[in-house]
Parts: sequence; C-alpha cells; structure tokens
Amino acid sequence: MYAEFTQFIKMLNTLSRLLDKAQRHAEANNLGPKVLLNARLAPDMLPLTSQVQMVCDTAMLASSVLTGKSAPTFNKDASTFSELKDLIEKTVTYVSSMQESDFLGWEDRVVAPPGWSGAFLGKDYFHQHALPNFYFHMVTAYAILRHAGVRIGKMDYIGKLPFLI
Repeated sequence: MYAEFTQFIKMLNTLSRLLDKAQRHAEANNLGPKVLLNARLAPDMLPLTSQVQMVCDTAMLASSVLTGKSAPTFNKDASTFSELKDLIEKTVTYVSSMQESDFLGWEDRVVAPPGWSGAFLGKDYFHQHALPNFYFHMVTAYAILRHAGVRIGKMDYIGKLPFLI
C-alpha cells in the first residue's frame, strides 16, 4: 500500500466511527436517523449521505486512476447508517487491496479520470484534486455531525496518532 493511501484508509475508518456516534446520538435523543442522514450545513450543500458517498468515491477513484485498475461500483443510494458503513467497509477493502507495486510511477503517469475532459500527471491529479476533494467531503461530514449536536471533537476526527513513545 502506498503511504498516502494509508491515510485514506485511516480517515475512512474514522468516518465509520463518526457514523457510529451519530447513530447513538440519534437513538439517545429520539431523532429519526433521517434527521442526521439528511442534514446539511447550507441549503445548497449536499447532505451527510452524499458527503460520505463522495469520501468513498474519491478514495476509490484515486486508487483506480493512479493504478490503472478498475474501480468497483457500490451502492450509490446508501441512505441508512448501516448502508453507509457497508459502503465505507467495501471502500476500505478495495483501497487496501492495492499493493505498493501497483503505484510504481504514479507521480509521472498521465491519467485521465473518467468523466473529465482533460488529463493530468498523476501527482497533479492526486495532490490538486483527489486529496483536497477527499478531505473537503470528510471534514464536511464531520462538520454536519457537529452542527447537528453529535458530541464529537477534534481527536475524533484526527484519530489515533502513531506516537513512538
């Protein structure tokens, strides 16, 4: 697994834990799950379900584009906590299936993501689109949950750090 992509896996697992906390919050506060799942920060922004979908799509697409492997298609209509968690789990499995050798030369490989009208160097695609897009949707999902009253904090987002001591 290429080092940058291990961070995708870490953050996808973080997102799954955030959804667990959101589900517990909904149950403890007698909120229907749809209240949180359909929550958004602004009327013209996508809801939580779409933010989770975009996090997963970005991780899968980046892995696929930079290795030349086909990305699987998963449930585009995930609309429950369990369906979203299943989508995250499948995404982690797919991204984890990549070997470091799959990424050889990715920085200088010319890539043309599906649906785009142009091509990039792999490093430009990854650093200027994939990574910022992944984190945009990840932090937006976190912010939606915070805004909706789920008791999560910075360390819930950052997750476990690899301290040496």
